[in-house]
Amino acid sequence: MSAFRKSAYVAPVSQEKVKADFAGFSFGVFRDSPGQVWADFMHATDEFVVVAEGLMEIEVAGETAACEPGDLVLIPAGALHTLRTSRQGGSVWYYGYGTFGGANG
Repeated sequence: MSAFRKSAYVAPVSQEKVKADFAGFSFGVFRDSPGQVWADFMHATDEFVVVAEGLMEIEVAGETAACEPGDLVLIPAGALHTLRTSRQGGSVWYYGYGTFGGANG
């Protein structure tokens, strides 16, 4: 099953909608500068990422996708992942940690 859900949300992406969809997860916002890279992360819990602004390349367990506003990425616990913001502009993305189940994955 692919980690990537293209156009899962309509842009502009609503923080409230994402929070409601992932009730029980933590919630945070990253605002990254052009070219920011978060490389080779792995967590003991599941993680979601929703791109709110900008363009990003996201890799999860060897699968890579170009992501844009509205795209959802489901990262299972223990999966090696990297997020790269485009060098042409910054990005804003929502994320949270919890356990997938039901409507969330």
